Amino acid sequence: MQSEVKEEAKVNKGMYKRFLKRPMDFILSLMAIIVLSPVLIIVGVLVRFKLGSPVLFKQKRPGLNEKIFTMYKFRTMTDEKDENGELLPDSVRLTKFGRMLRSTSLDELPELFNILKGDMSIIGPRPLLIQYLELYNNHQKRRHEVRPGLSGHAQVNGRNAISWEDKFNLDVEYVDNVSFLGDWKIILLTIKKVFVKEGISSDTSVTMEPFRGSKIEN
Repeated sequence: MQSEVKEEAKVNKGMYKRFLKRPMDFILSLMAIIVLSPVLIIVGVLVRFKLGSPVLFKQKRPGLNEKIFTMYKFRTMTDEKDENGELLPDSVRLTKFGRMLRSTSLDELPELFNILKGDMSIIGPRPLLIQYLELYNNHQKRRHEVRPGLSGHAQVNGRNAISWEDKFNLDVEYVDNVSFLGDWKIILLTIKKVFVKEGISSDTSVTMEPFRGSKIEN
């Protein structure tokens, strides 16, 4: 009996992942864009006024099956450079206004358009830098078996305050347990985290230290 229940649950999760998750992402992202359009416009104007152009930060990121796409965010840093023309450290270029955008996750709102396009999902592992692809071990590479998300299992369980290894383990745990109820639990926890403002930075960086590979091979 128990084995039948487990098998049914497995089938239901597979059905959701294959047939329902993408339509839900499309509908929710479209609704969010419509409802939040005044916020998107206001934040865009403030970014232009306080940080200059371009308003959007665009960067190539690996998505589902490591396919590269362009991710959109509101910029949070200035383009200040030193006497040699090199960009100043993030801690210098990240303004008070930029910190506010990050702490409230308002800088992430343009990713709703990535979700609408199908590059991303509402919930999934966060899309990271392309240069990390060659540093992942086989276990960590599994995070690309699903679309990257606006929020995810790692984001509601520490975000930038946990180690890379813990973050990737949570990502793979999500990949193995994608479900409708699981996604909605993460959505609700994400809303809570935005108000509490937990895990925005690591202990030693304004965001998260670069990933340099894991000592443990899997």
